[in-house]
Amino acid sequence: MRDDSGVIRSEYADARRLEVRMAIYSRAADAALDAVVEASPAHVLDAGAGSGEFGLRVAATGASVTAVDSEPAMVARAHGAGLEATVANARSLPFPDGAFDCVVANWMLYHVAGRDRALAEMARVLRHDGRLVAATFSERNLGELWDALGDDTPRAHGFTAENGAAQLRRRFAQVEERHVEWPIEFVDRAQLQAIVGATIRRSHLAAGVLQLAMPFTATARHAIFVAAL
Repeated sequence: MRDDSGVIRSEYADARRLEVRMAIYSRAADAALDAVVEASPAHVLDAGAGSGEFGLRVAATGASVTAVDSEPAMVARAHGAGLEATVANARSLPFPDGAFDCVVANWMLYHVAGRDRALAEMARVLRHDGRLVAATFSERNLGELWDALGDDTPRAHGFTAENGAAQLRRRFAQVEERHVEWPIEFVDRAQLQAIVGATIRRSHLAAGVLQLAMPFTATARHAIFVAAL
């Protein structure tokens, strides 16, 4: 399994590139929030919380949120934003069994080496009637854009809309898939170029945006997995 530790250190030393990437995915984040809130959790663990934006939205509903991330810079930002936050690896969560009603793992599991161990840890810290909410991209997310930029290089993605459910079923008895798709029309070439330039493995394609006819429409494709023990 690919170890993304070097990528994580470089990409998440600060939140700027992450914020550029995630700015266009608000509908998927809304769907993930709905999946959390509908369970009315009192205690939520946000694993791989980044700068804490999602955790703050959960906290605004009245839940107590604990944020963890492997990158100290992200933890500092989450803590500064008002969350209880600590540095921790998803493969070894520093919490007792059954400590949380809900665990959130949004757009982070594809970075985790030893992912099955991390999922086992998330299952361990959940209460017996709790749920895991895990959001991720589809392999065809913004596929029209990458096709137009001539990117046909196969990429190995460890946890996607297409393969995530099978991995979750190793540790969770029930797994629901909620697919979220919508068209995004880009009218500002500079904005689109910035988004491509902020991607982790396709930033080299940013110059090609100058050749695209505008406006340009691509389909955002995500999945929200809701898993129960």
